[in-house]
Amino acid sequence: MLDGKLRFLIDCLLEDMPERREEARNIQDSHMLLRALMNLRVPGKTLSPEFFRVQDEYLSAVRDAKGVVDCETFPEVLPGISLWKGDITRLKCDAIVNAANSLLLGCFIPCHRCIDNAIHSAAGLQLRDECYSLMSAQGHEEPTGRAKITRGYNLPARHVIHTVGPVVSGELTEEHCRELEGCYRSCLGCAEDNGLHSVAFCCISTGEFHFPNAEAARIAVRTVKEFLRGTHTVSKVIFNVFKDYDYELYREELRP
Repeated sequence: MLDGKLRFLIDCLLEDMPERREEARNIQDSHMLLRALMNLRVPGKTLSPEFFRVQDEYLSAVRDAKGVVDCETFPEVLPGISLWKGDITRLKCDAIVNAANSLLLGCFIPCHRCIDNAIHSAAGLQLRDECYSLMSAQGHEEPTGRAKITRGYNLPARHVIHTVGPVVSGELTEEHCRELEGCYRSCLGCAEDNGLHSVAFCCISTGEFHFPNAEAARIAVRTVKEFLRGTHTVSKVIFNVFKDYDYELYREELRP
């Protein structure tokens, strides 16, 4: 059944983007082909309600096959703070944080390994379309250190909070550090404004944006701890990491 849905979705996108037919022949894995076409699709174009119905059924099945992980099962390493290593697109919580670029439209590089690509691919094309509406209304690129919230669509998380971290090309500066702190504060403030209780942070700016991992972990933990000292609707923050190296950095920073 899933193979039929997959073929339908691929055919719809190739009909929508006929210029991609030649390069599509080079991708043998059907799921990766679908993901590549989703990554390439320009927002604002119309697809049928049937496409989105089938897309949601397919992505929901993929989500369930990967396994949903409930953040409420995580033990706290400090009051209100948990640490978890794994795929952030599996997390069931009120919001996951996406390390976005300034266009806020997701990653257009087919099947790229960045978290922005992973989140948009798992959520479905509605996420890019909602981001497109937000950015069209704003009329300019998203400034570094700010945050915007959208629905989560086919993710287990109810929402995605998108933030643009600083890009480090050369020596780390105090301005980079202030901007990264601003990302965490903006995301927490966004969650608070929307009455959310649980938020999962990725390692903002440490991947494609080259922020040093150890300093990023220090800033993240310090900023979240300061925030949680107040009275807030946000009561559970998860630091989500994907690499053993980052797990050890956060475990050290979170020692009582």
